[in-house]
Amino acid sequence: MEREQQYVGIDLHRRRSVIVRMNDAGEVLKVSKIDNDPVALAMTLAEAGPDPEVALEACYGWYWAADVLEAEGARVHLVHPLGLHWDTRRVKNDVKDATELAHRLRRNDLPEAWIAPSEVRDLRELVRYRAKLTALRTSAKAQVHAVMAKLGILPTLDDMFGPGGQRLLDEMDFPGNHGLRVKSLRDLLEAYNRELVMVEREIAGQLKDHAGYRAIQALHGVGPVTAAILVAEIGDISRLPSARHLCSWAGMTPKLHESDTKSRSGGITKQGSTIVRWAAVESVSRYHGGAPIAPAYMRIAERRGKKIARVAAARRLLTLVFYGLRDGVIRCLETEAA
Repeated sequence: MEREQQYVGIDLHRRRSVIVRMNDAGEVLKVSKIDNDPVALAMTLAEAGPDPEVALEACYGWYWAADVLEAEGARVHLVHPLGLHWDTRRVKNDVKDATELAHRLRRNDLPEAWIAPSEVRDLRELVRYRAKLTALRTSAKAQVHAVMAKLGILPTLDDMFGPGGQRLLDEMDFPGNHGLRVKSLRDLLEAYNRELVMVEREIAGQLKDHAGYRAIQALHGVGPVTAAILVAEIGDISRLPSARHLCSWAGMTPKLHESDTKSRSGGITKQGSTIVRWAAVESVSRYHGGAPIAPAYMRIAERRGKKIARVAAARRLLTLVFYGLRDGVIRCLETEAA
């Protein structure tokens, strides 16, 4: 007798999880509550038989659970939380959440997200850690300026943390605990700079043979760091059928409100990778994308302002990034050079 297909919904938390098994008719077979542990998860999944369909929300710390489930032969569906609209439900608890995931999986009605392979997730860890180190370094610099402001000391250089600025800081008299704080912050800055060099060297080594990584650096404003962010966060470009899909995935396409014969476009959705949007906008902030993009930026800026023009230029830059990652070359730049 052939065993019927089972569907599993998992409401994953930091320490515990709720697992609901359901058959093809929508009948709940079992509700299990486990402490988060790979062995406990594997044993509970084994009750669903071979090749179960599993829905798992893309929540905090989902990596280990997805890896265990795939290793046990499950077909894992990663669910995008924003597509569930659970904030409008009258009753929300863990069992109902897991049951609803199983129901929607059975009906093929899940807002699915891409499960990045382990090598892409490892690269993302480095890129995101670099972003965190940079934010910490920026915070430390701001704190030094804050101490100077409290003491009425005006910075005489634009960059107080270059060689000249460091000499000025050595000569400044910071009394009492202010001096202790500045010394500690400067020590932290040295540590952050050292760690950033180490992380950037590792990122460059891992991407040295990546054709798309080299190709997109031909774009004005895209350097090694920005290129690494785009490669790591976008991942396998073949999963996206077109450049428009990439822009939509990054949350850089306009909202659409339509009713009957009325249709209105709003601002960009911003429902996508925050770091990709930041990298794209930052890349066009100074050079406006160079020759392929700058003329369009100027036209839009004249009509609708610089802010909208910057976003439009960033979207065009992402379009060229799509072709660079897909083909290993950006042909319009080669034509321009020729």
